[in-house]
Amino acid sequence: MALAPRFRGADDGNGGALARMSAGPAAYTASELLAVVSARLLRDGQIVFAGVGIPLLAATLAQRLHAPGLTILFEGGTIGAFVEPGKLPPSTNEQRCTRRANMVLGSTDVLLLLQRGYVDVGFMGGAQIDQYGNLNSSFIGDPGRPATRLPGTGGGNDIASLTQMIVAMKHEKRRLVSRVDFVTSPGFLSGEESRRAAGLLAGGMFRVVTDLGLLGFEERSRQMKLLALHPGVSADQVQENTGFALLIEADLPTTDPPTEHELAVLRHLDPERLYTA
Repeated sequence: MALAPRFRGADDGNGGALARMSAGPAAYTASELLAVVSARLLRDGQIVFAGVGIPLLAATLAQRLHAPGLTILFEGGTIGAFVEPGKLPPSTNEQRCTRRANMVLGSTDVLLLLQRGYVDVGFMGGAQIDQYGNLNSSFIGDPGRPATRLPGTGGGNDIASLTQMIVAMKHEKRRLVSRVDFVTSPGFLSGEESRRAAGLLAGGMFRVVTDLGLLGFEERSRQMKLLALHPGVSADQVQENTGFALLIEADLPTTDPPTEHELAVLRHLDPERLYTA
């Protein structure tokens, strides 16, 4: 599996100190694994609409390691956000990342960039995802009497409708479901050509990163398929924790575990382990 280079001497805002960091023996949490593997999917020069939490942490990690020209957008209006270590914003409307940003616009103007095709990647989490990549971040249960209310869409529908999407989440049967309780952010809808038939001509679900493996979508049916396993995980284990039948490649590669350097930079960005514990 092709992964991005791990380090190209990017400006880290610390006089190059990140290039010398080491975390010692590479033991890591599930959240750290999510962040590192997700960061490797991002490329230098891309423009990324990142959600808070693991998506933003992973995008920032990619900036520090191998993608210094990656641009992070927030739906709150920040373009070219630069996250200082220990100061990850709790909301995309929070302004602590504007000090070294390229520009600060209104939310409407940022979303217009999506419509004009200027954004490459959307990167979010979610409470549920189904076999066709539809995301739910609105509620769990019956629409009339939901058991749990979630944060809602924000700009999630716009982002998923117009970009190549990466989703990072814990791999649990209650999260990877046959059909989401509500489509907050569209994936491939009911599969095959249904997304295009609904008028969504751009974008689509690209990758799902979980703590068990890396998943993508079959080109014709648009069903979720297992592309790679994380170290020590079996295909049976992945299937047992999924609420629908996965398509599984016959010869599955294993992802590289996080390196000491990747973990050191990640922990430098989140020293209080607010997102990676």
